[in-house]
Amino acid sequence: MLNLIDSKEILEKEIIDNEMVLVYFGGKSCGVCVDMKPKVENILSKYSKIKGLYIDVEKSNKIAIGYSIFTIPAIFLFVQGKETIREVRHISIRDLDTKIDRYYNMIFG
Repeated sequence: MLNLIDSKEILEKEIIDNEMVLVYFGGKSCGVCVDMKPKVENILSKYSKIKGLYIDVEKSNKIAIGYSIFTIPAIFLFVQGKETIREVRHISIRDLDTKIDRYYNMIFG
């Protein structure tokens, strides 16, 4: 599940407080973002220890700019506070799942 957040402070706290955090940057006016969101949530349902966060860039564009997001959708995976995956625009759900699985097994194996 992706939890909507609208604060840079909350985002940074979640990244520090959780071993793995997936951040999905999207927007309601982006058709690809709307279509991809349930697919990302489906991936997250397989990984119970990953914290899922959603940032609506139309409402929280300062957060997006702070992470150099200039096109959406964008997906980041933070592992132990460090950005390990950054996927932007043309995102393969299958490849994303494979990458997440690799890190998940290394951390929680």
